[in-house]
Amino acid sequence: MDRREVSRLFRLRLVETLAQSGLSRSALARRAGIDRSTLSQLLSDDMDRLPRADTVAAIATELRVSLDWLLGLSHVERLGADILHESLQIAESAQTPVDEMLVRWFEEAAGYKVRYVPTTIPDIAKTEEVLRHEYRYFRSRPPDRAISASRDKLEHFRLPETDMEICISRQALETLAGGGGIWRTLEAPARRRQLDRLAEVVDELYPGLRMYLFDGLTHYSAPYTIFGRQRAALYVGQFYLVFNTTEHIAVLNRHFDDLIRAAVVQPVELAPFLGQLSDSLGGGP
Repeated sequence: MDRREVSRLFRLRLVETLAQSGLSRSALARRAGIDRSTLSQLLSDDMDRLPRADTVAAIATELRVSLDWLLGLSHVERLGADILHESLQIAESAQTPVDEMLVRWFEEAAGYKVRYVPTTIPDIAKTEEVLRHEYRYFRSRPPDRAISASRDKLEHFRLPETDMEICISRQALETLAGGGGIWRTLEAPARRRQLDRLAEVVDELYPGLRMYLFDGLTHYSAPYTIFGRQRAALYVGQFYLVFNTTEHIAVLNRHFDDLIRAAVVQPVELAPFLGQLSDSLGGGP
């Protein structure tokens, strides 16, 4: 290929990979250590020259693709390190309602789109009452530590570049409102405060955070989190199955897309839905 063809293919693959990564232009530029204006030039249709080798290498590293593939010299997209690392790791869970390892993974995914199917209620929106309720049988760590970790995660998602999607079944929130399952011993006023707190958090963080509710009668999902192109973690209970390859992360992204397409409550409809559930619990302290 001549220089112009290599430049054209580089630009196309850069645009494609950047879109798939969920990473913003400014975040990629910051992570790769290049100017935002430089990245804009590389993405421009008028660009007909190749960037510096160190610039391409830095971009390829951050996007987790091979340098040869990005330049159109290879059909193998993955980094050699990814192939050696292979597709799956097992990471032990702290077995607490708020896992500090998961908090660290969220922090490492700063600038990427995070997609999250929580076990129950998203940790960032849990009240202290709910955390103490969930944590009451965990003796390895004090409840205050779980509360602190939840607050830290919320502060992280208040950062300007937050891009997070949450999917949960409508029935999970209806079960909370009705006091079923694990919520049977949680008093109605506490359940109402939790619903109100969830509404406050998703309203505050919108549109950086968008929450969808799917119908649990037609769709099912185990809890998992996708951290951009970095990793995806499937929560099993005592440990996480951590996927590192592009292919496995793409499969979970397609599953998440299916949940969004099947959503019966859209982000803009969530506040009224939560309000109705809260009102069903009546007034009181």
